[in-house]
Amino acid sequence: MTKPPLTLYLAAPRGFCAGVDRAIKIVEMALQKWGAPVYVRHEIVHNKFVVDSLRDQGAVFVEELDDCPVDRPVIFSAHGVPKAIPAEAARREMVYVDATCPLVSKVHIEAARHHENGLQMIMIGHAGHPETIGTMGQLPEGEVLLVETVEDVAHVEVRDPQQLAFVTQTTLSVDDTIDIVAALRDRFPAIVGPHKEDICYATTNRQEAVKAIAPDCDALLVVGAPNSSNSRRLVEVARKAGCPYSQLVMRAENIDWRALEGIASIGVTAGASAPEVLIDEVIDAFRARWDVTVKLVETAQENVEFKVPRVLRIPA
Repeated sequence: MTKPPLTLYLAAPRGFCAGVDRAIKIVEMALQKWGAPVYVRHEIVHNKFVVDSLRDQGAVFVEELDDCPVDRPVIFSAHGVPKAIPAEAARREMVYVDATCPLVSKVHIEAARHHENGLQMIMIGHAGHPETIGTMGQLPEGEVLLVETVEDVAHVEVRDPQQLAFVTQTTLSVDDTIDIVAALRDRFPAIVGPHKEDICYATTNRQEAVKAIAPDCDALLVVGAPNSSNSRRLVEVARKAGCPYSQLVMRAENIDWRALEGIASIGVTAGASAPEVLIDEVIDAFRARWDVTVKLVETAQENVEFKVPRVLRIPA
């Protein structure tokens, strides 16, 4: 039987970013240096395939430092942790490695600098997300106020409207964040913003690529995990950009094929913590059902690389 034709628009950039790649390398190098088990506080990145792969190599994932024995190394995830966590690890004389993405660490440093200058912080982010918890945990309680929406800005209660600064979670929707920043500047004209955009290059690039392909797609799939903030934002961006049927899938087996009956075009991208092997898997699943023509749509090139901590280097 002849397969129906399908144009598959493949977004680029997509998938792993430099911070995710670095975090995974840190766990792998820690296992090489110290052997299994190596403990990881929280999922190193938000992707089940990646986490399961590292678990198979000997990584043990826990949610709290108290779940880690003091005689084994512990790694802090790419999302960052409150300042109290490494302080407690040091007090317990544990070997620990911080895999926080350097772009998240930049936000932490920024918040600390503003605090030293007497400014109260407003953070634009998602309540309960590990990155938000980590950033807010860099300063004493009450020094960082969280807003998630434009409506939140109208109700936030600050200590002094003349002594404010804001930072953002690195994985937010660029367009939504612009509106929230505008609301903050409108209500608090003296508020100080970051010297450079807090939303990371990878989040921005992936969203721009999705905007480029969404208007041409009957449907669009984002490969990523349900707890991945940047992946969920890609779904939202795709819908706003003109593709109403945009869905998040963890891998090919999660695709709702009945919902895709009759389509002539599909968009495919992946969140920053999804490996390319899962994208290939999705493309192969479409090839099994359609006569697929892949069109690569590249809106930016990435050559960013972050170094791993010196402590992980094994002497020759």
